Amino acid sequence: MLKNIKIQLEKLTKPKLNLTKDETLPGEIKAVIPPYDVNSHGDIVTFEGIPGYVELERYWVNEPFSFISIQFNKINDDYIYNVVEPVLTPFEATLLSDVYERSRDLLSYEDIIGGVNKKDILTRTVKEIIDKYIKNFDVRSFHKILYFMIRNNIGFGRIDSLLKDDRIEDISCSGPNIPIYLYHKTYENIKTNLVFEEEELNSFIFLLAQRSGKNISVAKPYLDATLSDGSRLQETLGREITTKGSSFTIRKFIETPITPIDLIKWGTFSIDMMAYMWLAIENNKSLILAGGTASGKTTSLNAISLFIPIKSKIVTLEDTRELKLYHENWVAGLTRDSFTAEGKGAVDMYELLRQGLRQRPEYLIVGEVRGKEALTLFQAMSTGHTTYSTMHAGSVQSAINRLENEPINVPRVMISALDILCVQGAIYMKGKRVRRVLNVIEILDIDPENKSLNTLEIFTWNPISDNHNLLRESQVMEAIKEKRGWSKKQLEIALDRRKKVLTYLVDKNIRDYDSVVNIIKDFQINQERLMKKLMIEESTE
Repeated sequence: MLKNIKIQLEKLTKPKLNLTKDETLPGEIKAVIPPYDVNSHGDIVTFEGIPGYVELERYWVNEPFSFISIQFNKINDDYIYNVVEPVLTPFEATLLSDVYERSRDLLSYEDIIGGVNKKDILTRTVKEIIDKYIKNFDVRSFHKILYFMIRNNIGFGRIDSLLKDDRIEDISCSGPNIPIYLYHKTYENIKTNLVFEEEELNSFIFLLAQRSGKNISVAKPYLDATLSDGSRLQETLGREITTKGSSFTIRKFIETPITPIDLIKWGTFSIDMMAYMWLAIENNKSLILAGGTASGKTTSLNAISLFIPIKSKIVTLEDTRELKLYHENWVAGLTRDSFTAEGKGAVDMYELLRQGLRQRPEYLIVGEVRGKEALTLFQAMSTGHTTYSTMHAGSVQSAINRLENEPINVPRVMISALDILCVQGAIYMKGKRVRRVLNVIEILDIDPENKSLNTLEIFTWNPISDNHNLLRESQVMEAIKEKRGWSKKQLEIALDRRKKVLTYLVDKNIRDYDSVVNIIKDFQINQERLMKKLMIEESTE
């Protein structure tokens, strides 16, 4: 087969693919491939549109090989997220298959060599195989084959373009022969032109499991994992527990972490609320962020964790890796599945939490509480550990009810060790989904007469004005004032400084992670010096 392709392609009078060699590591030759030149060789990918639809938008996700075209049919009110990639000729498709088969053994060997870039290995391998059989090979065809080899071997196959699109939050495949659906930041729930057949989808489920470093099988036909790019994966295999067949959902990982300034700009928090969180976190007040699915709990937890003092020892515990901190003195714990059907070797959240407490953390962050580990977490709070976590609950009362009842079962007296409960929600405003902190309450104590929890609502969200209102004086701030030996004026200055720094960052639109981190670090080191450096005037009253 390859011989026939060789004979037919050698008849083509195309520009020769001239590649150079570059010594990079001892014993390693790196193939240097000239970038594909659209001006010289023409567009490698084209798209004329879908009949009956108009194109609303087009943007690259992997230029010049892959772009997205948003198609719209006004009559049916139908949107399609169309992934456009190079189209292979029959010759190129057959050659790609043969190159893949011939490269498998070499790639398996090369992948274990430490310090060698996989893309370089793949590029060199593709070049060597093609050079061996075909002379004067078409540059355009070579780059097509190289694109698909990289996409399928290093990337994520047919959904690789979706994972490269930073406008996508979620990717959902509900089964074979059903279009993949996305949650797009502009178009919200939208179907794609990608459809898996049943056998292909089953194979892809195994591939995703392999890429996450875990296993899925008929014996255990479900999996929660983290992909290599940090995205969160949930998948099921076959028709064992889903009647339609295999399925997967990917919650996209944001490579650049969200900062407190992003949350303020988006309206999730107000400046007053964020300054309140800043001072509370610096002074070891424990916090739980509650909310429904996709309400932004973990995103907010990640962002406000920037306020933890830079030298503090932090231990984080998660089922799947989502937290990303800039602190050096940070132990990142992760649960582990069992090695056997009997459950041997498993490390659950409860055991991970027990071990974490033995590490003497100053700040303990649990990705989500949902079971018996919550009791240990609240025991840690009661003994003076500063803890942060998230939980699923749509209101203050439902959060407290979940904590007190099965399967969490935290005694009410222990819940009083929690300082702040923050409820966050995904709200639709003017047809667009936004995330807002709905309530911030403080847990005060237990009423000695009726044994109920005394709480104090500090901030609430006004849906009419889309603003956060400060309702009353904070007891958490009062406790900080007494612990620090501050006067009321000193407490006001502490809050005012943080508000002004946050306002400066918002007004100057300083949102990139490194810049925000550096300013927060400088503030922790020397507040007065930073205020002068930023030329922020302080109140003289």
